[in-house]
Amino acid sequence: MDISKTISSQFHAALTMMEQSVRACPEELWDDPDHANPFWRIAYHGLFFVNFYLQPSVDNAVHWEQEREGYQFLGPSPWPPHEQPPAEQAYEREEILAYIEYCRLTVDQNVPTIDLSAPSGFPWLPFDKMELQIYNIRHLQQHVGDLSSMLLTQANLEVDWVGMGSERPTE
Repeated sequence: MDISKTISSQFHAALTMMEQSVRACPEELWDDPDHANPFWRIAYHGLFFVNFYLQPSVDNAVHWEQEREGYQFLGPSPWPPHEQPPAEQAYEREEILAYIEYCRLTVDQNVPTIDLSAPSGFPWLPFDKMELQIYNIRHLQQHVGDLSSMLLTQANLEVDWVGMGSERPTE
């Protein structure tokens, strides 16, 4: 069994569900001011951490070139002054779709080379790279679930379950 193929497959499955959610989101829900964290920001948050935790370490992280500082937080930042950085400009749907593709490429490039027994590379996550991959997939899927729930309750739209990475959405 090639565990890196299994890990990649599950990242791709969750990213496909994220893509479905982003494509399905009605315009009025995308940046709805009635939500503390609008749809686009939840999607961005999930994708930011997929990419970030697929990096070798916090000190050697390669970031998406369109990142905006502080936009990854859904609440107060974890360090002083513990305020939520403002998100003055929403990401457009096409930008988030491009970030999904960037994350897919990062999965394909980085997962096969990860030493799963090495430390996480992130001092606040005291486990090995294997557990980090599971943690990262769980985190992404949690936010895909958040978005799916928003779509169902706010727009009566459903997102299909994707069980493995070879299943891709049709437009």
